[in-house]
Amino acid sequence: METGTEPVRFDTKIAVLLRDDLPVWQRLNMTAFLVSGISRAAPEVIGEPYADADDTPYLPMFRQPVLVFAGSKEVLTAAHQRAVGRNLPLAVFTSDLFGTGNDRDNRAAVRAVGRADLDLTGLAVYGPRNGVDKVIKGARMHP
Repeated sequence: METGTEPVRFDTKIAVLLRDDLPVWQRLNMTAFLVSGISRAAPEVIGEPYADADDTPYLPMFRQPVLVFAGSKEVLTAAHQRAVGRNLPLAVFTSDLFGTGNDRDNRAAVRAVGRADLDLTGLAVYGPRNGVDKVIKGARMHP
């Protein structure tokens, strides 16, 4: 259990970038899916399990904030290219995934399209703070 009073600072960042022309329900759905990929690729981002004063156990969550950004299709495409170029852990969500209903079909929908032709609607990226900042350049905090 942490007992320090100093603020915890992280040298890494988890960022989600969502296309700004989509309905809120789609943005929320994508955020949940995208961050699940980060937890698999970087298990060190998961903290310790929670418990309340009655010792009811709860699942662990990310140990650091997840920052959610919005941007145009062009901002998303550029961020994707920068993340791939920096070889950062990256999860993607494409417009095709709104029409599928399971993981197998989701993976097939992404697999069917070349990287340059993906109709990106969201992405999540994890890595060194300054690297992630460079990836999401041009995006703004999600309102």
